[in-house]
Amino acid sequence: MLNIVLFGPPGAGKGTQSERLIVEYNLVHLSTGDIFRSNIKGETELGLLAKSYIDKGQLVPDEVTINMLKAEVLKQTDPKGFIFDGFPRTNGQAAALDNLMSEINSEITAMISLDVDEEELRSRLSERAKSSGRADDANPEVIQNRIDVYKNETAPVKEFYLNQEKWKKINGMGTIDDITERLFQVVSTLN
Repeated sequence: MLNIVLFGPPGAGKGTQSERLIVEYNLVHLSTGDIFRSNIKGETELGLLAKSYIDKGQLVPDEVTINMLKAEVLKQTDPKGFIFDGFPRTNGQAAALDNLMSEINSEITAMISLDVDEEELRSRLSERAKSSGRADDANPEVIQNRIDVYKNETAPVKEFYLNQEKWKKINGMGTIDDITERLFQVVSTLN
């Protein structure tokens, strides 16, 4: 099984490149944001529990997030692999994901990090705000805060995978097709 954690700061192109990886390698896309929304809308037990934290402005505990992710993983019949989008965001979540994968006799194959300089991230997010109407991408202060939160809280997860020799860095600058080509070159070495 090919199991990829696609990693990078806001605006790095994770969503765009995820779609291409899904098609090329027939992977199951697991976005924690989508899973939360689906469970909350469906009023599942885990969804209601998650909503109780979200409604108070609190982070959903890792255990709840992992249980939702586990339910999605177990729904799949004979998957070729998974692409994890938006998860893990902490070393604790990365360890929990490793445990989940071992429960299904698998493991994370690689964490692929899209490397993009900050000026380019700000430019991409501003453009995305114009094309998609995402308000969180329109305010320069919000953009900078999201980049800072990534650097301070999420980027350290790289060390977790670096220690397992699973971290792969991709130059995330250039055209979408150039980035995809570099990404596919790295993934082709993982099989």
